[in-house]
Amino acid sequence: MPNDITVDQVFRENLALPEAERTLPWEESRDGITVVVEPKPHYAEDMTAWDLRRHAFCHYRDWKADGAKARFFDQAHKTGDEVMMTARVMVIREIEAGEWS
Repeated sequence: MPNDITVDQVFRENLALPEAERTLPWEESRDGITVVVEPKPHYAEDMTAWDLRRHAFCHYRDWKADGAKARFFDQAHKTGDEVMMTARVMVIREIEAGEWS
């Protein structure tokens, strides 16, 4: 039986959940900057907000409080765009494996 769910639908349904219950990253924009918020793993105190284009991140609580004035830390390994792309590839693989219906 073909699976009719799409990647975009999975992300929309995730976005409809309260922030603390989300399991996939989402984008937020403020003050001319867009970040990708990475959900909090069980061991973390806070979520991470990754700058969409730069290799930099900040704590989500700082992003919520200060927007573009939040203190961003340089990070050589990923951007918000890479965080989002990795999540989308993961969901595509899960849809293809029949894990979403």
